[in-house]
Amino acid sequence: MNFTIELARDAADREACARMMSESDPWITLGRDFARCLTAVSDSSRELYVARTGDGVAGFILLTMKGQFPGYITSVCVAASARSSGLGTQLVAFAERRIHRESPNVFLCVSSFNPGARRLYERLGFEFVGTLKDFLVKGYDELLFRKTIGPWSTFKPQP
Repeated sequence: MNFTIELARDAADREACARMMSESDPWITLGRDFARCLTAVSDSSRELYVARTGDGVAGFILLTMKGQFPGYITSVCVAASARSSGLGTQLVAFAERRIHRESPNVFLCVSSFNPGARRLYERLGFEFVGTLKDFLVKGYDELLFRKTIGPWSTFKPQP
């Protein structure tokens, strides 16, 4: 399957992403309904990139490039019809290239009940940093991961 990854264009893209999110885990288990997902993907302080196919939006990645941890992958979501196609890997690789223009570090969290995502990120070279107990919902932890190309002291942002 061929995918084109680009910045979300409009409200229809954001709605497609919010629907995809709200209808799949981990967001179901985390209690995120469509409205909360739409708020997340519509946040102007974040960058929303969508993966397109001829059939529309097949997945997306949401990035936070400001704050104490610039280069945080806020969410990765792949439509059920595109799972096991390598799209998740492509989205993360895209995010790494984007983030490494401004930061040597890529951060993300994985819910403790999502071992498949954890395996993917570990396979892609992310290292476990620590556990955030009961961070989003009681009874589940968020596991913080980081992938780096070096320390801030030697990092040179790209124009």
